[in-house]
Amino acid sequence: MNHLQAHFSEITGLIREARYETLKKVNADLIQLYWRIGHYINERTSKDNWGKAVVVQLADFIAANEPGSRGFSDKNLWRMKQFYESYHDKTEFHGLIHQVSWSNNLHILSKTKSDEEKLFYFNLSIKERLDARTLGRQIDSAYFERTILANQ
Repeated sequence: MNHLQAHFSEITGLIREARYETLKKVNADLIQLYWRIGHYINERTSKDNWGKAVVVQLADFIAANEPGSRGFSDKNLWRMKQFYESYHDKTEFHGLIHQVSWSNNLHILSKTKSDEEKLFYFNLSIKERLDARTLGRQIDSAYFERTILANQ
């Protein structure tokens, strides 16, 4: 690599890092939105007896009034509620859930059993910058259990 290419590589490295930081910010904002929606639906199901039919109507309303918005099906809205309910009173998770993608959050939420296991996979996902497919494989292959056994 010549002298100019080394400088050019530094610039492309800055571009890649800026893209990564931008994606992290957008992801954190999306997770916060999903948290707020989950909280809202949780409140309405508790106080106003919202059920499946109302959440289906909400999903249809969002689709009609926010064209182009994806990820707000009734099934995903219920996941947002479950997401909120699972972590709202567990402050040890609050800083972690915003650092991984929604897909990674869903893998951890649906495929793990204990808080210890959830924390393990959150930290692994953050440290290794795991995509959803890789994280899913790690969980499905019982990486947590194998790591715990290896450390005993």
